[in-house]
Amino acid sequence: MIPPRAPVSHQPLRQLKNRIATSLITAGGIGVLLAILAIGVFLIWETLPLLSLDETFALTKLSPLAWGTLKAALAAMLFALPIALGAAMYSALFMSARLRSRIKPALEMMEAIPGVVIGFIAGLVLAPWVERNLASTLMVLVWLPLSAGLAGVLWHLLSSRLRQALPLSWAGLWLVPWIAGMLLLALWFAPLLETLLPGGDLRQLLEQRWGLDYATRNALIVGIAMGFAVIPSIYALAEDALADVPDTLMEGAHALGASRWQALWKVALPAAGPGIFSAVMIGAGRAVGETMIVLMASGNTALLSASPFEGMRSMAAAIAIELPEASPGGLTYRYLILAALVLFVFTFLVNTLAEMVRLRMRRRYQKAGRH
Repeated sequence: MIPPRAPVSHQPLRQLKNRIATSLITAGGIGVLLAILAIGVFLIWETLPLLSLDETFALTKLSPLAWGTLKAALAAMLFALPIALGAAMYSALFMSARLRSRIKPALEMMEAIPGVVIGFIAGLVLAPWVERNLASTLMVLVWLPLSAGLAGVLWHLLSSRLRQALPLSWAGLWLVPWIAGMLLLALWFAPLLETLLPGGDLRQLLEQRWGLDYATRNALIVGIAMGFAVIPSIYALAEDALADVPDTLMEGAHALGASRWQALWKVALPAAGPGIFSAVMIGAGRAVGETMIVLMASGNTALLSASPFEGMRSMAAAIAIELPEASPGGLTYRYLILAALVLFVFTFLVNTLAEMVRLRMRRRYQKAGRH
């Protein structure tokens, strides 16, 4: 059936609306590009006077800040990636639709938590607790992933009747009491294990044997807090990419005899690779540019140290602290603008690289799908 054509008198008005909408969208896109270009030009112009100074002096000033930025981002990604990607794979491919419709929005709502709130809790609550219970914290970080794997092994060893009573699609619920019990076990056993160490104090042992000083606010605290902040964004994008994998691909893999694990690794992850890569890059970009969490939980000590128990200062935190007090045109002002330029260029290159890799991977998988 051919749809009725619009009256001739209404066609010019519709065309006018379409042209206005197209013009506004085009103008908005051009405006964004011009704004980004203007920011880059301003930062470059403000840092030009530094070219007359010694380059070694500039590197000495920026090296601790650059190292602190990368250290904080790496710690956050090490904490966030296993949790976010694991949750995305489970909820997209294994979780029941009913449970997914309730848990996925709740996890995505975590992204609305302000970074200043997370930094406040990390600096005033988490950091003192970890300082008093360092052994328990390390035990929890190591034992909880192992206990989750142990739960999977025990589930496979159960009888078919018990596995039907505890289906894998509802593991997001029946694993909660197991994880809570393993958490309590780790918190109970860690102090007993610490008493067996020489001196009975883990912090003292680290300082005496390996020379590792423990600061109250350090990279470990930043990694946990900032990792918690970037988990929702990585999870949401990766979960959407995995959920968009056609069901026919997974059904075909199962029909050929592949297990769920084999179908996940050989079919779902390669097909969703571009989306997962973009999710990881976006999470890394937020971790690099995060200010308030690093500002409140890191101690803001500009150190070139690889120890996770010492503090650091990132570029974003240094700009937030020192720029309001720096006199325009002064040396400190120029160095802060240079730090902003480095962050700007780094973010631009990471986003550009992520988009190029994503498009290349998508084209490769599309060609493979045609063959």
